[in-house]
Amino acid sequence: MPFDRLKRREFIALLGGAAAWPISARTQQAMPVIGFLGSQAPGPSANRVAGFVKGLSEAHYVPGENVAIEYRWAEGRYDRLAPLARELVSRKVAVIAATTQDSALAAKAATGTIPIVFNVGGDPVAFGLVVSMNRPAGNATGVSMFTSGLGAKRLGLLHEMVSNIAVVGVLINPNNATAKSQLDELQEAARSLGMQLAVNDVGSERDLETAIANLVQTGARALFVAADPFLSSQRDRIVALAAKYALPAMYEWPDFVEAGGLMSYSTSIIDAYRQVGVYVGRILAGEKPAELPVLQPVMFELAINLKTAKALGLEVPPMLLARADEVIE
Repeated sequence: MPFDRLKRREFIALLGGAAAWPISARTQQAMPVIGFLGSQAPGPSANRVAGFVKGLSEAHYVPGENVAIEYRWAEGRYDRLAPLARELVSRKVAVIAATTQDSALAAKAATGTIPIVFNVGGDPVAFGLVVSMNRPAGNATGVSMFTSGLGAKRLGLLHEMVSNIAVVGVLINPNNATAKSQLDELQEAARSLGMQLAVNDVGSERDLETAIANLVQTGARALFVAADPFLSSQRDRIVALAAKYALPAMYEWPDFVEAGGLMSYSTSIIDAYRQVGVYVGRILAGEKPAELPVLQPVMFELAINLKTAKALGLEVPPMLLARADEVIE
């Protein structure tokens, strides 16, 4: 089975095999323990964790055989990240894999000595995670996907799909460390495209339906979902609400499109997690994070759901369709 299509039962087995062992059993076998700090919930993260484990295996580490993993999930609640990070530090894990900028910042605040391998959507230098991309210098390194910097590209692709729509509704989480920079980028891109943005903050589950209804009332006829782990954790609800209000929508990740969303554009999240796994393995083997340069993505993915386009009465422009990496029919 391809690692990016891991089924639920295999994922549960994967977590159980690595995280459910008693601490004493792991100690007796002298396995190094990885702390995995996730901002989302485990279910929507299954494919990403599979990518991480694949990267570990490329570095010759197999969970349950010569390494153990302790998972901690914030499930979209950023206030949980700091105590979860401190818990992993208290466990004296060998390395922490932090899968978003917010989890990386929580891990960095919790320890200055345990190695941290991050996957962030913005600039790790600006966040204070590393001194430079080539020479991180501290206890952290990893992957910078610059997803928060893809907003202009994503808005442009949405404009290609629905060029006759003047107002686009934007869902953004104000608690995200990159929220302001994302919104500034979107506003500049919207001006160049001759579009207007109707922006609504969404920081909790109870705000979601009201926010989308408000966007429709203010004249939005398309939807742009900003890059954010909490919003990603609400994938199914957002896709359902976009369908309810007949809103063509642009999302961050292709799993939104697989769940019925119209389109997405991003770097390859699964490959980024694989790279995090490789770096974790290299650190376990003795390399230092200070000497491992921050990696940047080389793979980008445009996904389009033709079934959703048809339901919305949209005809996908042929040139746009030809550029799609994944087409769901």
